[in-house]
Amino acid sequence: MTAGGSASRRAQDARRQERLLREQWQAARRQALRWEAASEAEQRVAAQLLVLTERGWRLLVDRRWPGTRSANVDMLLVGPGGVFVIDVKNWRSAPEVRDGTLRAGGEPRDEHTAKLLAVTKTAESAVASLGMSPVAVQPLMVFAGRRVDAGLGRIRLLGEHEVGPVLLAEPRRLRAESVRAMADHLERFFPEYVSSAVRRPRTQTPLPAPRQPAEPDGLFDLEGLRDAALEEAMRAPIEQWMTFLHPDQVALVRRNWSGPARISGPAGTGKTVVGLHRAAHLARRTNGRVLYVTYAKNLPRVQGTFLRTMSPSIAEKVDFSSLHAWAQEFLRARGVPVRLHKEKADTAFSLAWAHVGRAGRLAEIDPTPLYWQQEIDHVIKGRGITTFDEYANVPRRRRRTVLRRPHRQAVWELFEAYESLRVEKGVHDFNDVLSLALAEAERGTDRPPYSAVIVDEVQDLTLVGVRLLHTLVGDAPNALLLVGDGQQAVYPGGFRLTDAGIDIRGDRGQVLRTNYRNSRQILDAALDVVADDTFDDIDGLRTLGRRDVDLTYHDGQVVRVVKPTAAEHDQALLTALRDLSAAERADTAVLCPSVRAIGAYQRLLTRAGIPVRMLEHYDGHPVDAVKLGSYRRAKGLEFKRVYLPRHDTALGPATPADGPATAPRAPETAAEHEELRRSQLFVAMTRARDVLWLGSVEEPPTEPPQALT
Repeated sequence: MTAGGSASRRAQDARRQERLLREQWQAARRQALRWEAASEAEQRVAAQLLVLTERGWRLLVDRRWPGTRSANVDMLLVGPGGVFVIDVKNWRSAPEVRDGTLRAGGEPRDEHTAKLLAVTKTAESAVASLGMSPVAVQPLMVFAGRRVDAGLGRIRLLGEHEVGPVLLAEPRRLRAESVRAMADHLERFFPEYVSSAVRRPRTQTPLPAPRQPAEPDGLFDLEGLRDAALEEAMRAPIEQWMTFLHPDQVALVRRNWSGPARISGPAGTGKTVVGLHRAAHLARRTNGRVLYVTYAKNLPRVQGTFLRTMSPSIAEKVDFSSLHAWAQEFLRARGVPVRLHKEKADTAFSLAWAHVGRAGRLAEIDPTPLYWQQEIDHVIKGRGITTFDEYANVPRRRRRTVLRRPHRQAVWELFEAYESLRVEKGVHDFNDVLSLALAEAERGTDRPPYSAVIVDEVQDLTLVGVRLLHTLVGDAPNALLLVGDGQQAVYPGGFRLTDAGIDIRGDRGQVLRTNYRNSRQILDAALDVVADDTFDDIDGLRTLGRRDVDLTYHDGQVVRVVKPTAAEHDQALLTALRDLSAAERADTAVLCPSVRAIGAYQRLLTRAGIPVRMLEHYDGHPVDAVKLGSYRRAKGLEFKRVYLPRHDTALGPATPADGPATAPRAPETAAEHEELRRSQLFVAMTRARDVLWLGSVEEPPTEPPQALT
């Protein structure tokens, strides 16, 4: 290759593309000029947009606004980037955005923005029946003869020459067949305006249709388009599937709630997806920011990526954060010192246990300090309890073991010893951070400017955490949305919403009942694990483990592999992973119940040459690597294929985290441990969409899995 040859070829390609665009522009200009009685401004803008029809877009011009007597819609544009409602302006004065209003020549023009938003709302209703999220419908105001690129709330203001490049740069949301079906539907919903000023003559020769795959003749019916959208999402990488919104869920995204609301439902019913689309919907319609918060620290990074994929124009208005990270930043911004140090706090508890716990009456019930540390974290400090009288009478939700008053006194003595040592070391634990943030928020001064807070996986938060988030927005309409399911709780302890002062009435409590993720085989296998475990939800209801759910997906499979030894089991796992294509591995996760197992399987896969991306580093972008992480870390995520090596170890008696116990657990605490582990396994199993691989070893090994050579 000669020097500069590559650059020369790129330059030739660029000139060729320039000539093609110029030819398309000239053809589009001639097309627009043939429209009788069209204003010159509309012709010029239409010519810019007609260029897009060569690239798979559909343009509807001068349509009647349904529900009005004579009002019209300038243009509707449907393409790979979504649906755009366009209002064309030819003002003598340049538009400007000042103090949140549109002005021109010094005069306010708010009536124009109000009309455009009203038309956009009508278009949202039209596409909602087809399952398109409202975030994919965008209002544009295009100014002929001007160079503009600005935002005014959810409206984007563009000049005549900016509109084409901006639309071409939109991320792809619709396939070619969906563009056609959506445009056909809108063409019927917004009928042709009989007195149109921009109307194509009947004798006009249309531009050549864009090249598309062979498609059946005729219009899609609504059911057909819904099925096509579902199939399209399932073929795409799992990251795109996570942003798919079913038509039945659109109404929840757009609903107007008079106060705090909650969305619950079994695993796979799309709660997180609805929450994400709701965040985008609210960000478009409010001036304040939206806070999207969850317990796990890896989920906000992933969810932020998903939202930027769905609606990049409003992504900057939504703050994604784990609860503890947000609370720390909130305190720092207000000058409140935070000395979070988990290791030193754990040391303080270990010393307290050694001094007052190990030889006391608590060891008779459960000799492992972890159980009692969780009692302090989730029941005492997690609920904000500050006196023994409060603790002596509090219901210990999701804690099955009965503690009589003498045992509660022993717990309180352990708690006070721990607090004394923690303060002596000058450190905070995670519960302290939330309590400090709650106290600061309750002062009511300089609160964060959030118009809405969305809480995902709310069942895993503590009562103090929920009270903190409620305090930020109160009971204002559409301000607080809680998303979660008590059956998928992976931490001990619990609360009721009424304990947090949150009253959810009537239709503000919505239960999703259709599973869009799992096949019957996968869901049945998961439900078998928890079928006998009732659970307490945050609304106070006790629910059976096996719940009825409607299914939309039927093609998944469960693969059970039982081997006599750990080495043969791990070899079977490697064989299964090696048989996958690179694209299939990108949609695959290997999930483990413990940090120890994760480390062993990371070494196993790496030595076998299988690319691995740890879930703690996964950010929601497609990556050609198997995801690897814990059951807990997988919460809120989905994968086409999930592999659970030695999954049945989660079904037997729990092994104390600090080594062999000096005495056996009481039957009540042993059952409680096992129930929690089954819940965690259930969560891991329900992450699978297409394939669930369950590995077992006939004789459970005493050593961690060894890497194969």
